[in-house]
Amino acid sequence: MGIFDKMFGSGANTAQDANSQKRFEELKQKYQSVLRTVEQQQVRLQNLHVENNKLVIKGTAPSEQAKNKIWDEIKLVNPNADDITADFTVAQVATQAAAAGGGTRSAQGGQSYTVKAGDSLSKISQQFYGDAHEYMRIFYANQDKISDPNKIQPGMDLTIPAAEQKS
Repeated sequence: MGIFDKMFGSGANTAQDANSQKRFEELKQKYQSVLRTVEQQQVRLQNLHVENNKLVIKGTAPSEQAKNKIWDEIKLVNPNADDITADFTVAQVATQAAAAGGGTRSAQGGQSYTVKAGDSLSKISQQFYGDAHEYMRIFYANQDKISDPNKIQPGMDLTIPAAEQKS
């Protein structure tokens, strides 16, 4: 489970002390079946980190059914869900908007980038978003070319999704 090895997403940079890292490992172990379900259901994660001593997971599920399977697994692990904050949206909403002529943000504002020697997704994320922990956005946009976020090669042409607008 290489994509779950380290914290990422907005909020991850504030959770990099030793205690947060230790808590992250504990919670990752506890919720291993949930993370496996997230991967099996092909959920696109935006956040995975520890905040206020809780595991924070935020992502986009491909369907309502996939979202419900993850919630069912969370309830099996911890019915109180008192040490996890999970927020999943369903991707079909964006697909329906695109079908209605609205388009999607990623289709509207991405750009391309050619990987150079010494690059990592974190380094590229820092360059484009100002936050190294947003690297999974680049990974998900390029899953047709990258199977592991830690394995990119010089010369690869990557799509960099547009930065999200802060409200």
